Amino acid sequence: MNTPGAIVRPDPNRAERFLILAAAGTPDEQVVVPLENGPPIGEYALALRAHDLSQGQLEPPVSIRVDRTRTIADGGEVTARLRREKLKEILSLWSRLTTRANYHALHRPNLEAPFQPGKDRVHYAGRHFDDREMILLMESTLDFWLTSGRFAERFEADLARFLGVKHCSLVNSGSSANLLACMALTSPRLGERRLHRGDEVITVAAGFPTTVAPILQYGAVPVFVDVTLPTYNIDCAMLEEALSARTKAVMVAHTLGNPFDLAAVKAFCDRHGLWLIEDNCDALGSRYRLNGEWHYTGTIGHLGTSSFYPPHHMTMGEGGAVYTRDARLHRLVESFRDWGRDCWCPGGRDNTCKNRFNQTFGALPPGYDHKYVYSHFGYNLKVTDMQAAVGCAQLEKLPGFIGARQRNWAFLRRELDDLADRFVLPEPTPDSDPSWFGFLLTVRPETGLSRERVVAHLEAHGIQTRMLFAGNLLKHPCFDEMRATGSGYRAIGPLETTDRIMHDTFWIGLYPGMKPGMVEYMVHHLREAASGRS
Repeated sequence: MNTPGAIVRPDPNRAERFLILAAAGTPDEQVVVPLENGPPIGEYALALRAHDLSQGQLEPPVSIRVDRTRTIADGGEVTARLRREKLKEILSLWSRLTTRANYHALHRPNLEAPFQPGKDRVHYAGRHFDDREMILLMESTLDFWLTSGRFAERFEADLARFLGVKHCSLVNSGSSANLLACMALTSPRLGERRLHRGDEVITVAAGFPTTVAPILQYGAVPVFVDVTLPTYNIDCAMLEEALSARTKAVMVAHTLGNPFDLAAVKAFCDRHGLWLIEDNCDALGSRYRLNGEWHYTGTIGHLGTSSFYPPHHMTMGEGGAVYTRDARLHRLVESFRDWGRDCWCPGGRDNTCKNRFNQTFGALPPGYDHKYVYSHFGYNLKVTDMQAAVGCAQLEKLPGFIGARQRNWAFLRRELDDLADRFVLPEPTPDSDPSWFGFLLTVRPETGLSRERVVAHLEAHGIQTRMLFAGNLLKHPCFDEMRATGSGYRAIGPLETTDRIMHDTFWIGLYPGMKPGMVEYMVHHLREAASGRS
């Protein structure tokens, strides 16, 4: 169809699309890549030599068509000098085409290959993407801004709009998001409500360690209460017992996408004047009905956090976010994120406030450059624009991701319902609409089953499993010294359910990348394990 050296002129009446590249200076080295099986990308093609674009000069033989109606340069004797804007357009088009070709040639076949039971591994989670993420990543790379820039700003605005909050700050991980949410409460600007060293924060031990780590690292005291089954969330009946004169906040996660009882926790916090931080890292897109109105989790407390690590509801590789309705808390989060500086000018922009050199701070000389005034001991926890670009594409797909997770969870719950005598099956919290992260199962040891045997059977058949994170964080080596001295934390009661989770609980995946047949395969082998035929 296309001979070496041929110039391809797309016919508007045909649906075929081609990317024709000449890597060197001779037409004989052209590579023709058909794209007719890809998504609609318009009727255009490139046929050119590499050095043409490096010089901004088009010489025969060349054919570049960027839409249905206009040919920039054609064969024969045409020679064109490109404006900078047009050269950028053509190079950007070339990059998009090559990136899309890469996805369809190298990634899509693997992603769309049918599931082969017993051969393919069933992962508990993973990145789920197409060429859209790769194209935006390429665009941000060509910008070469490197740090946070236009894609980060776009993501912050789009996520805030999705959640229905005013403010969103993008950071480099969910753990950093938790750190900033906690540290924002330590600012002297909060006056009497400020979190001081030695103050207490109520939380749980049955979760991920970086929900608790910021409390300890600052020098506050975590107070651990138990959780309940089958929601795996904080036992709200223990909140009043956990309260003391030093209590300043509650910081707790929505377990694997299942919202905790926000009505009870918020009422407790409001009653006692406490801050509420929602660790929403495993629950992006979950909703809770409060006072008859639906809200996304992470937006009911004073601060919410998200993680965009690959297993999570959406990803940008590494990344996280802190969001809030409170302008003052938002400013504090961004101060701690951006080195602790007082200035709020975005990176690369100076004197946004028009007062850069005419203010006085602390003991500094009058007029000291506001860009170098520090109101907190902060960090640099920003994300790169390349990561944010991937997040922008993922965020467009988030509603679909949430729906897929909910369908997979519902299938598992329905198909495993008759195993309730063998496992404690998960249940959504009343007045909630979870965006599930995983499917939790707690073995009933009185039936003769053990978690170890069930997990071994699943793993032997290529089904990934995970514990409920720390199980009981207090039993881990990081608490050895504190356990030995009996200082640095408080636990309310023996945390019996938390210990049960540590011994008997595991979970399996339900992420949107599950191929047809995978969820059924997991059900089959869970039944085998429960029957003792493993």
